[in-house]
Amino acid sequence: MKVAVIGGGSSYTPELVKGFLDRVATFPLTELWLVDVEPQRLAIVGGFAQRMVTARGNPFRIQLTTDRRAGVAGASYVTTQLRVGGMIARRNDEYLGQRHGLIGQETTGVGGLAKALRTIPVVLGIAADMAELAPGAPLVNFTNPAGLVTEALARHAPGVPAIGVCNVPITAKMAILDLLQRRTGETIAAERAELKTLGLNHLSWHRGFTVDGEDVWPLVIEGTLAELRASEHPMWDPALVESLQMLPNYYLAYFYTTAKKLAEQEQWPPSRAETVMQVEAELLAEYADPDRSDPPADLMKRGGAWYSTLATQLLNAHYNDLGETHIVNVPQGGVVPGWPADWVLELPARISRAGVEPLPAEPLPPVCFGLLAAVKSYELLAVQAAVHGDRNALYQALLAHPLGPAADQIPAVLDDLLETNQRYLPRFW
Repeated sequence: MKVAVIGGGSSYTPELVKGFLDRVATFPLTELWLVDVEPQRLAIVGGFAQRMVTARGNPFRIQLTTDRRAGVAGASYVTTQLRVGGMIARRNDEYLGQRHGLIGQETTGVGGLAKALRTIPVVLGIAADMAELAPGAPLVNFTNPAGLVTEALARHAPGVPAIGVCNVPITAKMAILDLLQRRTGETIAAERAELKTLGLNHLSWHRGFTVDGEDVWPLVIEGTLAELRASEHPMWDPALVESLQMLPNYYLAYFYTTAKKLAEQEQWPPSRAETVMQVEAELLAEYADPDRSDPPADLMKRGGAWYSTLATQLLNAHYNDLGETHIVNVPQGGVVPGWPADWVLELPARISRAGVEPLPAEPLPPVCFGLLAAVKSYELLAVQAAVHGDRNALYQALLAHPLGPAADQIPAVLDDLLETNQRYLPRFW
């Protein structure tokens, strides 16, 4: 079995390799192809990955290539974890927002829009390669903005089964298990629990939790409120959680506490991208050590907790027809009554050999739906802009986004975005 990783030079890759090594008994991988456009970085990360596999007795082979089509050809699964323009482009996204008094972030606001415009054409190109060279293989997308990229795939590459995945839900699940342990003293294995989440990627609300099928959400809310009230610097105002009786995805802080986030930006440098650039430089130096064959502890500084568990277990569940529930980004297909069936949502779905089956979910209340609908409108416009190089759709995407510029500010922001990213946006030029 061949798996291709597009963006194989990522600092996350060793964690992914560890996930496959941990599952060799059930997921019979024979070839893991790491594909990247940066040969030097690929050689460092790929060389370390090869040492990891050798240290475990070479249960599968690591192949390194800069030829995307060769990597995709004949793959049973393709995963995408690429970053068009690298970390420098992420830094540009952040400072684009700061320059205009807007949120500068890699997945939401004007920064997330810039990243989507760079990324969507590339991922659609990968899907086209897959349709030709690996027909029927699922594309599992981790590339941010994951939900928006998956929306583009669903609408413009319908022949390729695409699943958008993010580590926020699994991180939330593990945090809730820790909370329950603190409240009850009981250690609960993750496989006994299920989290109920609904929304968009990085715009979702956690609203249910079961252990062995028993609803424990009231205990989760009670425990969360107690800890928020006891904290000197709580993540959320307790009144927010008490009113909603839900836990907001932490990216909702950009919408719910915008002024606070803007104030934090004024303290840059370093921005998050600049911090990650330093962490990655240190990680790559460790990866280059010819005597190293275990992922360094510093990998956790990079973010992306539980990435290896999430990524590899999703493929394992599909291959082995496990029928496990995972929170993924896919077209909802009518399981949320009253919402457009073709919207890509982040929600629980059953993963089996047959594919991805979204599970029925009650619609979110109006207090959440209004924001979600506004951001979904932005997403649809952003996809149109990215696919067609449509400047008017881009203007309207900026106008629709709740974190976007005022109408009379849009032309300046639009021009700045396009000029900053000109080399990656040929469709607009």
